[in-house]
Amino acid sequence: MQLTLFLLLLLEDQISYTMSKFCANLAFLFTERPLTERYQLAKNAGFKCVESGFPFGFTKEQVSQAKNAAGIEQVLINTYTGDVTKGEMGFAAIPGKEIDFRDSIKKTIEYAKAVGARKIHIMSGKILEEVTEIHHQTYENNLKYAASELEKHNIVAIIEPINKYSVPNYYMNSYKRALEVIRKINNPNLKIMLDIFHLQLIEGNVTNTIKDLKEFIGHVQIAQVPHRNEPNTDGELNYKYILNVLKNVGYDDWIGLEYKPKNDTSSGLKWIQEMDFIL
Repeated sequence: MQLTLFLLLLLEDQISYTMSKFCANLAFLFTERPLTERYQLAKNAGFKCVESGFPFGFTKEQVSQAKNAAGIEQVLINTYTGDVTKGEMGFAAIPGKEIDFRDSIKKTIEYAKAVGARKIHIMSGKILEEVTEIHHQTYENNLKYAASELEKHNIVAIIEPINKYSVPNYYMNSYKRALEVIRKINNPNLKIMLDIFHLQLIEGNVTNTIKDLKEFIGHVQIAQVPHRNEPNTDGELNYKYILNVLKNVGYDDWIGLEYKPKNDTSSGLKWIQEMDFIL
């Protein structure tokens, strides 16, 4: 009788947890080890999916082998951004860099196909001078090309507004502007990255913005504000509430964990269970 009661309580405890669709961002999590080892670390931690920045220093064969050996899915990859030592963060809005942009799209598609990623985050680049209509037109023209080119490979093009505090001078730093561009280009293959960390720092009004953007959301990422740590750490956002808002507007795809672990990655993952989720 006591054993039966114990099993029933155990079952009830398990049922109270909700299966999550959290994916590990390998540019932020498990950074204790090289990128190619992070796939297995993510798998060992219970993740079924990952996302990543562009894997500088590794061939597409090396990354593909690491991903396949771990037996894990990859949903998203960032575009090749150029020389990171020079502060380059993409070419999409940079006049005169159109050839570099197209080359970066071609190169990133090769990596995306190697790991089976079905989304590519297109980096806009930094504008160090005054932003003009030339930058706007360059960005729009490049996105038109990218959205159409990626569609040929069944890959969704994603653009992400990034806040000015984390990345000063980044061109795509406005949700209003992102929505204008998406509507103007009018290609269903072009979507917005809803990174809640950036959203809060750019404009706040999280609930209404999620509702307003719901039909344009192509991917979601989360981190606490302002320190970009785990969602359950001290900060401005109630993620248990926000995740429920996302669910209620119909978002049911992967949610990227793009945060900086306060300590080590593995111990920080306890927030998932604390919020009544399981991987």
